[in-house]
Amino acid sequence: MNFKNFLLFVFLLCLSIPAAKAQLLTEQDDLREVSEEVNLNSPYHTTLTFFYNLEEDNFHPEKAAKTLNLKGVENQNGNQLSIKLKQVFEGKGVIIRTSEIPNEQNYRDSTSNGDQIFYFDKQQLPGVFLEKVGSQWKFSAFSVGQINTLHRETYPFGTAKLLDLLPKIGNQEYLGFHLWQLVGFLILVFLVFLSHMLFTFLVDKGLLYLLKRTGYGYIGENYLLPVARITSFYFIVLLLALFLPVLQLPTGIWAWIIVIIKTLKPLLITVIFYKIVDVIAAYFSKMASRTESTLDDQLVPLIRKTLKAFVVIIGTLFVLKEGLDLDIIPFLTGLSIGGVAIALAAQDTIKNFFGSIMIFLDRPFQVGDWITSGDLDGTVEEVGFRSTRVRTFRNSVMYIPNGKVADATIDNHGLRQYRRFYTTLTITYDTPPELVEEFVKGLREIVLAHPKTRKDTFHVYFNGLSSYSLDIMFYIFFEVPTWAEELECKHEVLIKIMKLAESLDVRFAFPTQTVHMETFPEKKGLTPVYDPEIKNYQAKLGQFLQSELKKKDS
Repeated sequence: MNFKNFLLFVFLLCLSIPAAKAQLLTEQDDLREVSEEVNLNSPYHTTLTFFYNLEEDNFHPEKAAKTLNLKGVENQNGNQLSIKLKQVFEGKGVIIRTSEIPNEQNYRDSTSNGDQIFYFDKQQLPGVFLEKVGSQWKFSAFSVGQINTLHRETYPFGTAKLLDLLPKIGNQEYLGFHLWQLVGFLILVFLVFLSHMLFTFLVDKGLLYLLKRTGYGYIGENYLLPVARITSFYFIVLLLALFLPVLQLPTGIWAWIIVIIKTLKPLLITVIFYKIVDVIAAYFSKMASRTESTLDDQLVPLIRKTLKAFVVIIGTLFVLKEGLDLDIIPFLTGLSIGGVAIALAAQDTIKNFFGSIMIFLDRPFQVGDWITSGDLDGTVEEVGFRSTRVRTFRNSVMYIPNGKVADATIDNHGLRQYRRFYTTLTITYDTPPELVEEFVKGLREIVLAHPKTRKDTFHVYFNGLSSYSLDIMFYIFFEVPTWAEELECKHEVLIKIMKLAESLDVRFAFPTQTVHMETFPEKKGLTPVYDPEIKNYQAKLGQFLQSELKKKDS
């Protein structure tokens, strides 16, 4: 609701007042039939005597004062106290229905241990009640002692003075309104308009300007400005609640206005906190973007949804309690019983919910990690309240309930600091021991020269004699974060190994069967002839390392 619509609503509401006032006066025609004598024989007669003698066309406050038990307040003016008490009834919007007031001289309140008292409205005026004093029913001494306090609470911040000032403007009636009511209404509209303009200027021109100067203009326009505008409406409602009682509107219509105002207060506060959740979520989102973990990026939307749901639930309860004066205790009791039934029927859902909480607390993985668990093998894409979404290497999507994920054994490959590469290099049996030794030395130099291998832990050894080959164990670690970089490093190392083997004339073995035949004089044998001098192999290894280091430097 924008400000123009809000003013239109107030204007239409006030146009409906004359009809309601005429209806209320028609319902009180029976008051004029009451005898001029003060009758305090029952709660019914005392109530008629009090309100009838304070009407505009039958204003006798001295008679209304006789309904007050002035014991203990003899030093105060009973006429003024009776007028103030009627103003409290009107300001609180308490509707007096004479048909509901008991007309029994010996009436007893069954809710108050059978005492001879009568409450008008225990919720809005719990301290105002009639009690039987001798043979007469009067406003209790306790109630009379509370009149000044209740009057200040109903008309705070000095607005009670307007009750005396505004009627002096004039009592002429126009369209069912007194002149002073019309003037007061125009003043109220002016104050509402002025306060809205002032608040808008402070927020739009002041706060937003400062935020733009400090580099937070986007936050101001998208998050703080909506909160400020709703807050502006809340202040307008407070202003209306403060000054509307001064206009002394008819009780019938004022009771509905009070309900609307009391409902708008918690409703607007709920909307304000609902908007503040977006501000909090934006802050946490910015904090999450600064961390390396991607799991907190998924946590922020869940926190935002949870906080908004919490605000809506609490706000609804306050609207029911404060705005509609409903007793929410039975509702909460029924909700707790229903919650037990729902919990029993939705055990799996609740288990998955707490499973998601454990995932966010323990952080066994984060978005983007490669995880395996039983048949589960893939990359985490999203962690929700109920399930975790995993993209498999077949490009399909798996949804796993968080309850099962929390109970399962998860192998998180994404948290590896080092990625192991283990293979067995097989060379032919006819390779001389000296060449094997030099080949192993060359392999170790390849590991040490590579920029992304772990230098403190690796194992390269001549490790076995198999049926068709000499086996060299090649066990190293790559310090890379992703699988793609791991594959790239493997490619680079394997290429270096092949070049080293080619440089040293080392042949890789594969499963073969050799048939030995007699060597003919004019033919060379298939078995290679190795250089018996180890120095030559050392020189070849030096040439290889020197050439590879030059490539690395270039």
